Amino acid sequence: MGDTSPSAEGTNIEGESPQVEPTIETDEATITDDAELERTIGLTGGLAIGIGTMIGAGIFVFPGLAAGNAGPAAAASFAIGAVVALLVALPASELATAMPKSGGGYYFISRGLGTLAGAVVGLSLWFGLVFATAFYLVGFGFYAVDTLAELGIAVGNELVIPIAVLFGAGFTVLNVTGTENAAKLQNGIVALLLSILVVFLGYGGLDAAGIVGEPSAPEQFAPFGTLPILTTAALVFTSYLGFAQVATVAGEMKDPGRNLPLAMVGSVLIVGVLYVVTIFVSTSALGSDRLAELGETAMVEVGRHYLGAAGAFAIVFGGLLATMSSANASVLSTSRSIYAVSRDALLPQRASRINLRYGTPHVALGMAGGPILVLTATGQVELLAEVASFLHLIMYGLICVALIALRRNEPEWYDPDFRVPGYPIVPALGALASFALIGFMQPASQLIGLAIMLVTAGWYFYYARDVTLKGKL
Repeated sequence: MGDTSPSAEGTNIEGESPQVEPTIETDEATITDDAELERTIGLTGGLAIGIGTMIGAGIFVFPGLAAGNAGPAAAASFAIGAVVALLVALPASELATAMPKSGGGYYFISRGLGTLAGAVVGLSLWFGLVFATAFYLVGFGFYAVDTLAELGIAVGNELVIPIAVLFGAGFTVLNVTGTENAAKLQNGIVALLLSILVVFLGYGGLDAAGIVGEPSAPEQFAPFGTLPILTTAALVFTSYLGFAQVATVAGEMKDPGRNLPLAMVGSVLIVGVLYVVTIFVSTSALGSDRLAELGETAMVEVGRHYLGAAGAFAIVFGGLLATMSSANASVLSTSRSIYAVSRDALLPQRASRINLRYGTPHVALGMAGGPILVLTATGQVELLAEVASFLHLIMYGLICVALIALRRNEPEWYDPDFRVPGYPIVPALGALASFALIGFMQPASQLIGLAIMLVTAGWYFYYARDVTLKGKL
């Protein structure tokens, strides 16, 4: 294959220049100066990463909030989210097979659209993941309190935030002591979760369709009209943020030209179907008004409705696992995104130091863990979710733009194993859809998101404006 990496040059204020590693790709491994990533991840492994990161919030935290906003039509909101995610998954797959580096979207954009766009996306992604992790942790706190309640220990909702903060600190420490532990935990959790969900949704689906159990009263599909369907789609888009995680392991995938797009598209489709069925099952069980009253842990009552105490316990346990796995996976990706940005000299390179004892980026993990705990303490579920979506949607839109830019210039190092079908329509639609969804968020989320982007652009001009990352075209 030979060396396929685009070039980087220039220095930041401290005189550090980007650390570029020549990358040699073979069918067995991706080899850089300081590491050899073996290609061990097959299609199933790729699907597990995508599904595991996504499956948390959409099923366990959002149904109550979403049904309260849009009624049964919240199912359509989740479907819209899936379509946007699919339109971005295809361009992201092509870019990932051309540049199989840890760092995913940030790397594609900095090499395709230049350093300013890369800096804004890379640093905003750090904040976006921090907001997402805080959101998962607050969801975890609600489930922890419900678990205690199911066990007969009533503690009340005052403990939600302290529990969330405590566990956030715990996950940060777990990730410092090595990613193997974290990854093993992840696969086990995904297998358990899927089995709980298949039983629950299978039975609930038969019941909702009127095949078993008592018939339920039909409810108007879109009681609040069509606009809430779109605003809810913007809120619940956080539930799809995991699909792009698959791109970060492109260098470790067997036959990436086939497996990477399949894993990305497959995980979005599987999860999208699960989400839509979940909303269908829960609104037919309890009706939207009751779901809205129950809020973050509404699914526990849906479980009780279908399968009694055992159902409630299974959902409480599943919700704990899911919010835990999403939080854990995001702590890991937050530190990876800081690591990628600081290797490119957009942050002090101290941030990419590796802990000699555990082989993990401990400075980056600290920079991820600190802000996460502060935001978790606010407990603002919907705001945390929307700001996370806002910052990710900016990145997804720009991934599509970067693809179009690279295809138009087609530099010699650009040689993807997979090419997007329906170019340029698919990436153009992906970019438009991503930016349009932002327009349907609460004004507060839009303002916070814009403020973060302005701060990151300011940081770039102050700290790293002489660094050039755009691939030689």
